[in-house]
Amino acid sequence: MAVDITPMTIDVPDSVLQDLQTRLEMTRFPNQVSGTGWERGVDLDYMKELVDYWLHEYDWREQERRLNAFQHFKADVEGLGIHFIKQEGKGPNPMPLFMMHGYPWSFILLLKILPMLTDPESFGGDPEDAFTVVIPSIIGYGFSDYPDQQGFGFQHHPEKYDKLMTEGLGFEKYGIEGGDWGGFITAPYGFHHPENLTGIHLNCLFPRLGDERPEQDKDPDFLRGLGMKWAPIKPEDPEMLQYWKNVEQYWIDEGAYCHQQMTRPQTLAMAMADSPVGLAAWIIEKWRNWSGWYEDFEELFPRDMLITNVMLYWVTNSFWSAIRLYSESYYNGWELPPGQRIEVPTAVAAYPHELAPIVRKRAEMYYNVVHYNDYDAGGHFAIHERAEEMARDLREFFRPLRNQ
Repeated sequence: MAVDITPMTIDVPDSVLQDLQTRLEMTRFPNQVSGTGWERGVDLDYMKELVDYWLHEYDWREQERRLNAFQHFKADVEGLGIHFIKQEGKGPNPMPLFMMHGYPWSFILLLKILPMLTDPESFGGDPEDAFTVVIPSIIGYGFSDYPDQQGFGFQHHPEKYDKLMTEGLGFEKYGIEGGDWGGFITAPYGFHHPENLTGIHLNCLFPRLGDERPEQDKDPDFLRGLGMKWAPIKPEDPEMLQYWKNVEQYWIDEGAYCHQQMTRPQTLAMAMADSPVGLAAWIIEKWRNWSGWYEDFEELFPRDMLITNVMLYWVTNSFWSAIRLYSESYYNGWELPPGQRIEVPTAVAAYPHELAPIVRKRAEMYYNVVHYNDYDAGGHFAIHERAEEMARDLREFFRPLRNQ
C-alpha cells in the first residue's frame, strides 16, 4: 500500500474552543494545605493564575497562525494517519533527519532547534551541515492517529516512521534523533531498520532496554517493584550502582504518573478528557519538575508555550491515546536480544539533570557509540533548553557520516 501524503492546516473548530472556554470558566478548584506550594504537586495559586491567563490573555488563533507558518502534512501509512512537519534544508546537500519528541511533549518543543538545523549558516554554521528535518507528532499524540488495537507499543513505531521516510518521502537513508520516548524508540528503530539509517542521535537512555541482572539475582522469589525488574539487586560497578540509585529515586519521587499510565490509562483518561485544568496540571507539573528550573521554569517555557502544548492534547482529545504508549509498551514489552546491540553509528548527548543521567558504559552496551559528549548543564528538555548546543552536536556527529 502506497504512503499517501497530503498538506495539512491546523484549524480547530470554533465549537471546540467555545466548549473549552465554558469548561475553564466553570473550573472547580480543590483546596490546598497552607504553605505547601509545589511540594505535593501543582501549586493552587499558580493554577488559578494560569487559568485566568488562559481565559483572558491566551490567544489560540494567534498560536495556530504561528504553527501554520510551518509546513504541515498528514501521511496515511497503512491506514494510520501520521501528522508531521517537514522543513527543507538550506545548503548544497541537506541530509534528511527524523526527530522524535516524547511525553508530555508535542512537536512544538522541537521548533526552536529546527532553523538551526535547516539553515546552519544563519546561526554561524556551515551550510554543508544543513538538514532537511521531519518532525512528527508521534503515533497517538496530537494530530497523529492511534491504531485501534492492543499491543501497539513503542517497538511498533519504527516500521510506520520508516515507511513514511522511505516510501512516502523517498529518502534512501536518513538520521534519527530522540529524547524521552523518542530516545526509547531509537532502540527498536536501529535494531530493525539499520539499513536505512545514517546514524542515531539520542539524549535520553531509559532503563528498560535489556535484562542486566546477573544469574544469582534471577530468583523468582525476589520482589521487583517500581518497574525495575531489569535492574541488578546490587551492582558491583560503582558507576552502575549510582545510575540505578538515580533510577530508583526517580521512580520513588516521580514515578506515580508512569505507573498509573502503564497500568490504568483508561481511568486516568476519563478525567483528563473532561477537565482542561486537570490536563494542564498533570502536564505542566512535569515540565516544571523535569526541566530542573523549578520556580524559574516560565523563563525556559513561556506561558503561551506551556498552554499551547496542553492545547495540542486538548483540541485533539489525544491524552488517552498518548498514554496508551505506556500501557501497551508495559504489557507487551520489548528488549534487545541477549548479547546483541544496535550497530548503527550512534551519538549520545549526556546531560547532568536528565531524569536518570546517562552512563557512557551503559550506552555502549546497547549502541555503537562513536560520538559522546558529557555536558555540564541541561536536563530532560535539552532539545529546547540547550538548542544551540544540541544543534552543534548533531552537526558534528553527522558530518563524517553524510557521504557514507
